[in-house]
Amino acid sequence: MSLIRDLADQIIAAHHNDDLCLPIPQATLANPPPTIHHEHTLDHVELAGAIAAVAMGFTEADANIVGKAWSRMTHLDGGFHPQAWPNRPEHFDLLPWSRAMNPQAFPECPKRLGLYAVMPDAKWVARMVEAEAPTIQLRFKSTDRAAIHREIKQAIAAVKDSKSLLFINDYWEEAIEQNAYGVHLGQEDIASANLEAIRQAGLRLGLSSHGYAEMIAVDRLCPSYIAMGAIFPTNLKVMPTAPQGLGRLYQYAKLMSEYPLVAIGGIDADSIHAVAQSGVGSVAVVRAITQASDPSAAVKKLQELMKT
Repeated sequence: MSLIRDLADQIIAAHHNDDLCLPIPQATLANPPPTIHHEHTLDHVELAGAIAAVAMGFTEADANIVGKAWSRMTHLDGGFHPQAWPNRPEHFDLLPWSRAMNPQAFPECPKRLGLYAVMPDAKWVARMVEAEAPTIQLRFKSTDRAAIHREIKQAIAAVKDSKSLLFINDYWEEAIEQNAYGVHLGQEDIASANLEAIRQAGLRLGLSSHGYAEMIAVDRLCPSYIAMGAIFPTNLKVMPTAPQGLGRLYQYAKLMSEYPLVAIGGIDADSIHAVAQSGVGSVAVVRAITQASDPSAAVKKLQELMKT
């Protein structure tokens, strides 16, 4: 066990300053979490990688995947190099060309979706079309089916004949019915949605992810894009995980580079440039636009900041 702890210590020491670690004071190498599963085939590097990941604040599900990735990277790269970090598809048992070769993949969308404005209703969607936001999401929350139908219809009408692409959050049935461009689903909606119906209707599909385990799970579904977050703290939605931070985002973007990628969560004018530099082709914002004194000017400023 001393060898495993030594390897884990080396991983943590090599990465404690690169924004991969989250403060988890309960985590300790002296007491590895019992929920890290180690089958009889588990090698020392795999267990060390998993223990290190837990100590760095990764969820247990992500830590198990990180451990396996460390083992594959060590074997593929000819040795244990603690200053490295697994970030290639083969480290995670992914195929880099899986989406292109999968006949069940959802329809493609642009690799770079640009500024992604997440808006609360159809009126805001129309304002974003006027501001020439390249990608817009209608995130309308209601239990009134008539109101939902009306908002989606008006939002789709607002983007007609424009260059803006519109994704409907959650309401996939209405999106199919009204022939929307695309649908965005959160993790909590994937199991209940009829993904085959969405695919057969020809709609693009964006899926949320909050770490390695969810990214790998949605990769198997071959969506049109993958959203990664929350990058920074946000009070707009109760998040299942702590904010991921820039360090993790940069690693996620390397791993899933074959996909159009969207970074989301707490991003504003002060952080959007650093986020855009991660390699994602799109950055989603909410309050940076809706709380701006001049939303149209905010769109232009945010787009400029993404480029610089």
